[in-house]
Amino acid sequence: MNDHEHKNPFDQGLQHDLRVLNSQANRRTVLGWFAAAGLMPIFACGTSEVGTDDASSGASGSAGAGAGASGAADGSNAGAGSTDATSCSKIPEETGGPYPGDGSNGPNALTESGIVRDDITTSFGTLSGAAEGIPLTVTLKIVSASGCANLSGYAVYIWHCDRDGDYSMYTAPNENYLRGVQEASADGTVTFKSIFPGCYPGRWPHIHFEIYESLETATLAGAKLATSQLALPKAQCDEVFATAGYEKSVANLAQVSLSTDMVFKDGADAETPTMTGSVSDGYVATLTVGV
Repeated sequence: MNDHEHKNPFDQGLQHDLRVLNSQANRRTVLGWFAAAGLMPIFACGTSEVGTDDASSGASGSAGAGAGASGAADGSNAGAGSTDATSCSKIPEETGGPYPGDGSNGPNALTESGIVRDDITTSFGTLSGAAEGIPLTVTLKIVSASGCANLSGYAVYIWHCDRDGDYSMYTAPNENYLRGVQEASADGTVTFKSIFPGCYPGRWPHIHFEIYESLETATLAGAKLATSQLALPKAQCDEVFATAGYEKSVANLAQVSLSTDMVFKDGADAETPTMTGSVSDGYVATLTVGV
């Protein structure tokens, strides 16, 4: 190597650069060249000497979450292991509200026989009422917020108001519908059959849920790992609220927005599910939830 190579290693030609790159001993020297040239981030993506973040670590050994910042969870890359940084970020912690039905404020549905079910449109146990409204299927994919692994065996408790804005066990005291628990399957998903909730004064249309480490913990009303809410998209709210039975929701929705809602005003992107379907066929809401 001559003096010119020491003083300016960037103009020795392709063959010279390839020889240096192929030398393990000179790899750190090459890193210094790229840093000086402002190309370090490009080189770092391809070198084993640069540490990986949680998302890339999960890509090597965990199933992908299948959803982006919008919360889409179509499962298109389940098992593939690749995901972006926002697809499995931790779900924001939100209030359970005054009507949780988990024993923290009055009645406890979690410890009642029959709470583990996928169809939550009807009451269970000794009660027999049914919630009327436009059909809504809710599918949540529960993943690790660090690595994006599917959290099989975790449990989700979901609840929401009926189309009149009432909550069973509280403002509809003689019912316990629109509440249920499911255990996450091998791919981390839980699915509930429900109805599209109404909009009551002061709140954006939403669905509550809690996440537990296991089905046993959930049905014992044990320690919660997360409590959050789904913010239902306005386009589908407008469609549903234009149908018979949701008349009160039209005026209530006109008085609130995501930017003024007490829960979602700080941002609802991570809590807004992807929605498909129609009034005639029913709707499907999907969201990837990082824990």
